[in-house]
Amino acid sequence: MMTLHRYEVQPSIPAALEPLVPLAKNLWWSWNEGARELFARIDPELYERVSENPIAMLFRAPQARLDALARDPAYLADLARVSGELRTYLTRETWFHRSFSGAPLGRSRIAYFSMEFGVHEAVPVYSGGLGVLAGDHLKSASDLGLPLVAVGIAFSQGYFRQSLDHDGLQTELYPPNDWHDLPVSPVLDAEGARATVTVTLPVVGGADAGKQREVVLQAWRVDVGRVPLYLLDANLAENAAEDRALTNTLYGGDKNHRIRQEILLGVGGVRLLGAIGIAPTICHMNEGHSAFLALERVRRLMTELGVSFPVAAEAASAGNVFTTHTPVPAGNDAFAHDLIAPYLRVLGAGLGLGPDEVLRLGKVDPGQPGGELSMPVLAIRLADRYNGVARLHGREARAMWRVLWPGLGEHEVPIGSVTNGVHLGTWVGGDLAAVYARVFGPEWQERGDDPALWAKIAGVPDAELWGLRERARAGLVRELPERMRALTERKGLVYDPGKLPGPLDPRALTIGFARRFATYKRGTLLLRDPERLMRILSRAGRPVQLVFAGKAHPQDWGGKELIRDIVRASRSDAFRGRIVFVEDYDMSVARALVSGVDVWLNTPRRPLEASGTSGMKAALNGVLHASVLDGWWAEAYAGDNGFAIGHGEEYADAEYGDRVEAQALYRLLEEEIVPLFYDRDEAGLPRGWIARMKRSIATVGPFFNTTRMVEEYTKKLYAPAAARYHEMARDGLAPARALVAWRSRVAAAWPSVRVETVTERTPRPLRAGQELGITADVRLGALSPDEVLVEVYYGRLHGDHALAEGAALALRCEGPLGEGRYRYEGAIPAQESGEHAFAVRVVPRHEALPGKFATRLLAWQ
Repeated sequence: MMTLHRYEVQPSIPAALEPLVPLAKNLWWSWNEGARELFARIDPELYERVSENPIAMLFRAPQARLDALARDPAYLADLARVSGELRTYLTRETWFHRSFSGAPLGRSRIAYFSMEFGVHEAVPVYSGGLGVLAGDHLKSASDLGLPLVAVGIAFSQGYFRQSLDHDGLQTELYPPNDWHDLPVSPVLDAEGARATVTVTLPVVGGADAGKQREVVLQAWRVDVGRVPLYLLDANLAENAAEDRALTNTLYGGDKNHRIRQEILLGVGGVRLLGAIGIAPTICHMNEGHSAFLALERVRRLMTELGVSFPVAAEAASAGNVFTTHTPVPAGNDAFAHDLIAPYLRVLGAGLGLGPDEVLRLGKVDPGQPGGELSMPVLAIRLADRYNGVARLHGREARAMWRVLWPGLGEHEVPIGSVTNGVHLGTWVGGDLAAVYARVFGPEWQERGDDPALWAKIAGVPDAELWGLRERARAGLVRELPERMRALTERKGLVYDPGKLPGPLDPRALTIGFARRFATYKRGTLLLRDPERLMRILSRAGRPVQLVFAGKAHPQDWGGKELIRDIVRASRSDAFRGRIVFVEDYDMSVARALVSGVDVWLNTPRRPLEASGTSGMKAALNGVLHASVLDGWWAEAYAGDNGFAIGHGEEYADAEYGDRVEAQALYRLLEEEIVPLFYDRDEAGLPRGWIARMKRSIATVGPFFNTTRMVEEYTKKLYAPAAARYHEMARDGLAPARALVAWRSRVAAAWPSVRVETVTERTPRPLRAGQELGITADVRLGALSPDEVLVEVYYGRLHGDHALAEGAALALRCEGPLGEGRYRYEGAIPAQESGEHAFAVRVVPRHEALPGKFATRLLAWQ
């Protein structure tokens, strides 16, 4: 067998160009146009071929070209300027330092865990919205100066490259990532050697079933401005072939493969941080894939401080934050008992727990035998703070996970929401960004959450804004044929324009639809009535064209069929030149589309779209959003800042809903969108359309960006998590020990707690403006009144037996009645007429709890 001896040849970078190397290795260049231009000027064609990867650019650039640039005064001056900008960026005072330097968060580290990160297409370890959102989170954390590190996986093949056959069927290609060719650095330990950690996995199946094996992990560091991103890599010679494959592909393999990947991410990630001297106060789980980190944090505290599992879990959970991203069951990993049990046996061994005890932490109903381990449930049970990613999604998340808080009304479930945003520097096109900088001021990105700043868009001349829109559309139309040619030739095929969709019109109304192709996103909703669609697209003097892009999961055959239907339509005689499908969707395609189209279309079945961010990117570029009122658009739509498909209806019959909303979409195009676009004045300007563009920018800009989003995470989640974690960890976890003892005592006493009698003190009829007096006699047993909160929960009736969204009012303890019984009194304000109801409840109370319902104990009358 041939033995390969690896060696590396470095480019001979002239001394004058050496500042290019640190620039290339910090992905700050991905949102700095001046830095990108420096690399593009070396060799524009090569820069495109290497996916704008500056490391690959330097490795492949002709030596003669580098030598020539080293003698070019203009280039060297620009290099010095951009290098100075990076130094200033990395060392300047930040929002975080000004806001939290003296607070507990100011002496904390935040670790952000995600299965995928979409920082730039040059580091292809992302698949779609979840990863791109994670990448944008890191960029704004860097801009704001958060003490944040990130952990992901170094997928050696990343997510697949999409290839479409002659019939439009998606196939997947997995080209390897060469880490020495990417803007990454090996992670070293204190002695300068490659840092490694091990993770224990069980042997499943075969003669060695029941045994264990160690998987060795190393890591690569990606600098994202100030934020280091550590990517775990199991592709090492000392690992068995099946273990080396664990970091091959994103979302590949079977359920066993997925479990192992998630153990590597969660357990291996915490261990890697420890090995390089990082002990995070807060661990942010971006979706449930990394939930095993919560168990590893508990294990480390148990080992280091010699405490029990409950005490360590109390302290560790204080510093855990969990963000759920989808209400779709397929997006929430769950593993059957028999499948997960061998892994839980290994994980539980370090916690002093058996596999069934660990399983109960991740089960929806811990009292039932068997069952699945749900990764979101595990994350919720071992975190103190949780959120959805849009206001509507927060509602759906509360409904979905209400079962974890028995007896609690849906709207009181303590799952909040932080609406997603997008990174301004990454997603606003260069021409428009220059206008924003001129009109809003040079620090417009750092002040991206200021509504007064975005309101200045009203002062931009209509002709200037429309000229930018026209140029962006023309640029997109010009770029697409070249991209199709390059993709065709990359597959080894002969470029034949006759077999590809026809060229687009640079002046036609252009509608874009680009996202992951899942059936609930309804990518073919517009194709339900081809004849009506044809009339809309081909009306004389008012042409309309559609640009589609996106990938389906390799196992999602329904999603693949949607793509095939669109590709077939684009190649048909009827729609040729009016519909185009752009193959191999990635971040570079996304940047071109969100700035180049006129309308961004989004057609999910409400309420299955948790947030969606592509429409935000489009809106920030002056593109009007047309969407079902789902995800972020449900809170962003203001009537005059885009278009709504329907009025927020939700349909029990999906097919019926599809028919209704397809008709609504056709009417919207026919009666509003197309006429508004083509309604021009004597100067050729669509004044109504431009007014809506300005309104969209002014309303979407200040809220739907990651400056606001990361600041909100910091204030609402990270800061209180840091404060509670530091408090629980004080004096060798003394507060955590005391709270666990109190929880145990309350749980033991709770079966005796009950509301015995409730009496109304106000005579009927009750008039609006009066109060309804309440007296409740409550048995607390072994508990004292200062250990509980007795409340009346009241509100308008929803139906005959339920309160829609009640309010809670604390009752006063008027004194003991003997034998552990106490009397409570209060008065309900009766402000509105109609049918109302109330009930009385008892909730445990302790100042150290993270929230009112943290014990998940309730006693109702």
